[in-house]
Amino acid sequence: MNFTRSLVLASSSPRRQYLMKEAGFTFTIEKPDVEESFPGDMPAEQVAKYLASKKAEYFRPKMRDEVIVTADTVVILGDQILNKPLDRAEGIKMLSMLSGKTHLVMTGVCILSKEWEESFDDTTEVLFKSLTPKEIEFYIDTYKPYDKAGAYGAQDWIGMVAIEKITGSYFNVMGLPIHKVYHHLTTKFA
Repeated sequence: MNFTRSLVLASSSPRRQYLMKEAGFTFTIEKPDVEESFPGDMPAEQVAKYLASKKAEYFRPKMRDEVIVTADTVVILGDQILNKPLDRAEGIKMLSMLSGKTHLVMTGVCILSKEWEESFDDTTEVLFKSLTPKEIEFYIDTYKPYDKAGAYGAQDWIGMVAIEKITGSYFNVMGLPIHKVYHHLTTKFA
């Protein structure tokens, strides 16, 4: 995709970079220096979009003619958000909680230019099979998913052996609802 304006993906996630590239976008990468915090009383379903917008605000004061794409992904089990695990023990705890259950993966996206801003999100329902402690420990020790919400990547080994059903976008579970990003960018800027 060629735009008349520069496109910036504000994410260091290799998965988001891969999805944008495979969808045909040419872009540069610039990571926002933003604390990924949110109000404690915020409903879990609003957090991903809130964080994506917060990341976009980082760029507003220094914007020129570029278009910025920010995103944030959260895993929600019940009404609890499972962020990126801090260590092995937390990763094991998270995967044990997800084992045999259905959870939601929500990715919020914000597209920002000087004259326009749009925020949206996408939700995917994911069913995990029941995992053994040995499977959980193997995954955590081998793949070290400390940069992934909910302590897992759908594109990794655990996604291949543990995901029994996905309702919604697989790419959203990877970290970016690329079908929606493509639509918004090509409708507004192509």
